[in-house]
Parts: sequence; structure tokens; C-alpha cells
Amino acid sequence: MSEFLAAALGFPAALFSAALVVVVAFWLLVLCGVAEHDSFGGHAHSGALGAGGVPVTVPVSLLAGTAWFVSFTGSVLVRRSGAAGAGRAALDLGVLVAALLLAWSFTRILVRRLRGLFPDLPPPSRLDFIGLTCTIRTGSVSADFGQAEVAATDGSTALVQVRQHGRDVFRSGSTALLYAYDEDGEFFWVGPFDSALDPRTTSA
Repeated sequence: MSEFLAAALGFPAALFSAALVVVVAFWLLVLCGVAEHDSFGGHAHSGALGAGGVPVTVPVSLLAGTAWFVSFTGSVLVRRSGAAGAGRAALDLGVLVAALLLAWSFTRILVRRLRGLFPDLPPPSRLDFIGLTCTIRTGSVSADFGQAEVAATDGSTALVQVRQHGRDVFRSGSTALLYAYDEDGEFFWVGPFDSALDPRTTSA
């Protein structure tokens, strides 16, 4: 046990121990449902580790874990070799370089194989809200004023600016239909919504 702690907390493994703790804690949160696997940074750039289309948390986790394992194993071997002084320092530095190179190569190869498991989905767009119903959150909606809350298909909600062409009466809590988006004004055009015309209702 003492040999394990000495290697894990000594140079060069200690450089990666903190990163490994963070990685393990993050994936425990993912398993508990507290975080998503792509919570940080979305998807990795195609030039980074050849990981285009893969959530950045995957290559970072592989890189940290592999670098720690290689450096830890190398540290144990160096300690058992009995080297000391300048020779020990040179071996430790060699372990550090080997850990970085092997971790980079291993991660690059593996994420390329994993890329097919993560489809390259287009980023969410406000245009995805067109055709959805919303709940008015202001006392009225006019040609230059109004806000509404809309639920996306993934269950998340957003507060958006809404306007109307006509003189329909919208009150807070009423339901309206988002039928167009004005990119210049960054608002949605809304119209009255009749639940009897909702295909989800009629097909139920």
C-alpha cells in the first residue's frame, strides 16, 4: 500500500492524479444522473485527437486515465530499479514523456473507433420551435410586445419574444401557436391555437 501511495503521489504520476480524480468524480455524477456525458464543451473539434463528433469529455477522460496509468506503472518500475540521483530523475522524466505520448496515441486511436457511436447532430436552433405551441407569460401580446414559454422536444423550456399581426386577445397563461420566426427582430410570430385541431389530440 505504501508503494502504491508513493508512486501515485510522487513525480510524475502526481501530475495526472488530480485530473484522474476529477474524471472519476464526473463519470460518477453521470452514472447518478446528475450530469450528462457531454455536459462540458459539447463535441471535440475534428482536429483534436481526431475526435470530431465525439463529446469532449470522452477523449479528455481517456487521456487523463491512460496518462495516469502509464506514469504510475512507470514510477513503480523506476522505484523498484533502485536508481537514485540524476539517473532516477532521468528515468522519471522519461516516464513522463512516455506517458504523454502513449496516452495521446491510445486516445487518438480509440476515439476514432468510438466516433460512430456519437452521431454528429446539428446544433439546436430557434427554428426548431416553429410549429410548437407556447404559453403566454405576459398580460398581452401586440405587434411590438410579448413573451411566451415554449417547451422543446427534449423537455427543456425557453422564454422567447413573441409578436402578433392581428388583434387576437392573448392573456397570461393562454396557449398560442408559434408559426414563424423573424431573424432580424429575434422574435416569433404567434397566432391563436385551437386544441381541437391539434393532431396529437385528435389521434389520441
